[in-house]
Amino acid sequence: MNSKTISFGILRAVAVIIGILALLWFFYKIQSVLVYIAFASVISLMGRPFVLFLKRKLKFNNTVAVITTLFITIGLFLSIFMLFIPIVSEQGQLIGEININELSDDLDRLNEEVTNYLNVDKLNVVSLLKQTDLMQFFDLKVIPNAINSFLSGFGAVLIGLFSVLFISFFLLKDSLLLENSLLVFAKKEDENKFMRAFTKIKDLLSRYFVGLLLQVIILFTLYTILLLIFGVNNAIAVALIAAIFNLIPYVGPLFGGILVLILATTSNLGFDFQAVILPKLTYILIGYLIIQLIDNFLNQPLIFGNSVKSHPLEIFLAILIFGLLFGIGGLIVAVPSYTAIKVIAQEFLSEYKIVKKLTKDL
Repeated sequence: MNSKTISFGILRAVAVIIGILALLWFFYKIQSVLVYIAFASVISLMGRPFVLFLKRKLKFNNTVAVITTLFITIGLFLSIFMLFIPIVSEQGQLIGEININELSDDLDRLNEEVTNYLNVDKLNVVSLLKQTDLMQFFDLKVIPNAINSFLSGFGAVLIGLFSVLFISFFLLKDSLLLENSLLVFAKKEDENKFMRAFTKIKDLLSRYFVGLLLQVIILFTLYTILLLIFGVNNAIAVALIAAIFNLIPYVGPLFGGILVLILATTSNLGFDFQAVILPKLTYILIGYLIIQLIDNFLNQPLIFGNSVKSHPLEIFLAILIFGLLFGIGGLIVAVPSYTAIKVIAQEFLSEYKIVKKLTKDL
């Protein structure tokens, strides 16, 4: 091997590295667009079964079926948004009518009852706040900046929603649009493998996301019944938030449970802690845990096992690894990403025993 060959190899390696870095930089600069495409892909996967239903059963034209599906999707999101408007308005009105002295007395009495019941020293909440960085949020100088940030963020959200819906329309209208776009990166002899992998991934993830939607609906119904029974304020909105939190594996139910208990406590300010608040919180917590058991042992095995055809242990390890690598976002995308990796491995690495073992049910 002469020096010319070595120099050419080095230059080629450097060029490849520079090309990869440039591609990563490009993806970083357009990350918002990639996020829009990701959300649109999820919407298209969830809407795909409904589009097929409209086309096959009701004989809708493809374009009409897609538009109908998107209108239903928009209506669903608007309904959720409208659900919170009266609640925010009500809370704003209640805040304006708050008697600060009465609220202070209620909080002091609750604090005293809790500390007496738990047999601990009385907590000085104000001094605890001063010892943290939370007090910086009470600086009035930040209010104008917060308002400006909200307005600019609201504009970005509107642009994002329009972009997601626009992309979703074409992904639903042409089910092969995304596959054909990605085929430009495949070799000619590998195109059939890519198409088989894309089709299988799309079918599995479509069932998975529809299953997640069903899971949220079931949890929302059960949470609503629980909170209405115990008279928690804004039970429907709280139940919806707690159900959506459940989309984050493992830690989501914990956050949802904490939110439910906090709002259940604030709904009963002014009542005796030991006689009213503590028993009610205990019953709500027991009900919440029962609903979680129903979800863990009935809902999730059906959704994760049947939709993506993976063993529960595989799912657990995938969620754990993705969570350690990418945090909360990793927990959310773990199952879809792992499913896609399995399907691709089945198509391109099927000669390995471990791949055959993991993908035997696909």
